[in-house]
Amino acid sequence: MNDDVRNLVLGVIGTGLSASIGWFARTYLWRRTLRRKQRFFGLPTNSECLLVVNRSAGASDWTVARRDVFALLELSALIKDCEAHAQIVAHDTAQQGFGDRTEFCIGGPVSNQRMAAHLYSMLPGISVNTDPEPGPDRGSFKIGTERYRWEPGRVEYVIVARLTAEEKKRPVFLASGQHSIANQAAVRYLARHHPKLARKYADSTFVLLLKVVNSAAYGPDMVELVADVTEAATTPAPVPGPRASRRAANNS
Repeated sequence: MNDDVRNLVLGVIGTGLSASIGWFARTYLWRRTLRRKQRFFGLPTNSECLLVVNRSAGASDWTVARRDVFALLELSALIKDCEAHAQIVAHDTAQQGFGDRTEFCIGGPVSNQRMAAHLYSMLPGISVNTDPEPGPDRGSFKIGTERYRWEPGRVEYVIVARLTAEEKKRPVFLASGQHSIANQAAVRYLARHHPKLARKYADSTFVLLLKVVNSAAYGPDMVELVADVTEAATTPAPVPGPRASRRAANNS
């Protein structure tokens, strides 16, 4: 074997080794990223999850708002990436506990009974003004001592939460906004920022408050993180004492 043939053979072998090492490295990184994503969402391969959806405001039957449909589509893509499967259920038929399957619950407590139950049971520090009469506080969130008012088309708030009941149980994800466009913004934020959220919170519970800015012009894309409200949201609101109750009654 002369030098030219030997160099050619060595070149082919080197190219093959480099390609193989590159393929194995890419596969390893892809699988590691997939495992982290599956762990954060509680969606191992071939697992099942629930998509709990509300009804469109003002509808007499089960009609999902257009923006909530968009949110479901984005969640479906995320679930498919995790190699898992989804089951869509109406909010008033999901009469079961949580922890056995990952759950994504979308919508406010007025149109989603399941969301109302989650907020009441697991986030006692959050109250939502559900008064149907027009007023400055209609639809507002109160988290701890802070109130966040809804300005349709200009400022809309949404709660994004990952709740875990026990270790090794599947999580519940909440996207509860003041408008359906805020629900979609929350799902999109979760899909885009889950690597950062996984690094920061790992497997623990978190509750974030997001603000959708000028949705009338920018849709669900202009989103700001207002605060991590986990502590305030999971702490029961103080009950007014007798003196405070009497003072409130006198003022009214």
